[in-house]
Amino acid sequence: MTQLIQRADLMSLEQYAEQRPAFRQQVLAHKKHRQIALGPNATLYFEDRLTLLYQIQEMLRIEKVFEADGINEELEAYNPMVPDGCNFKATFMIEYADPVVRAAQLEKMIRIEDLVWMQVGTHDKIWSIADEDLDRSNDTKTSAVHFLRFELGEALAAELKAGADWRIGVQHAIYTYDLAIEGETRESLLNDLD
Repeated sequence: MTQLIQRADLMSLEQYAEQRPAFRQQVLAHKKHRQIALGPNATLYFEDRLTLLYQIQEMLRIEKVFEADGINEELEAYNPMVPDGCNFKATFMIEYADPVVRAAQLEKMIRIEDLVWMQVGTHDKIWSIADEDLDRSNDTKTSAVHFLRFELGEALAAELKAGADWRIGVQHAIYTYDLAIEGETRESLLNDLD
């Protein structure tokens, strides 16, 4: 089971300033195999302890937070996104370069965040659990950013680690894609099940 991020895991602002370039390069290389494009306009960015540690360090740096209360607030905000060994957690982004087109599409894609799925072998699809922290859709539009959890459980996690086929997709009336999770991306994401 993955450990949550503790205050002791964080660098001070001064330490982070010194180590940031090397740490940033390490995290960017790590993230390269943790993203999946679902068609041309949606991407899943899978989070793990390292990606979230980087996010916390960046937030502390940007906001110049060094007091315990502020640090604890960041830990409380990001730790729920650390996978626990039987699930995957991802940031789901709907991406259209043109803001006018994006706004129009977000009006048509209401509740798309609930229609992202994973499938292990021939088992039923595992539907995303979206935005547990707050609702990001309403009756007129969805947000461009959502936080998703895919809950596998121990049996399906074991099947994936044993080599079962693995697919992921989105099944919205106006936006439907699916693909196999393979290669280096599969290898990277399977580490979330340890």
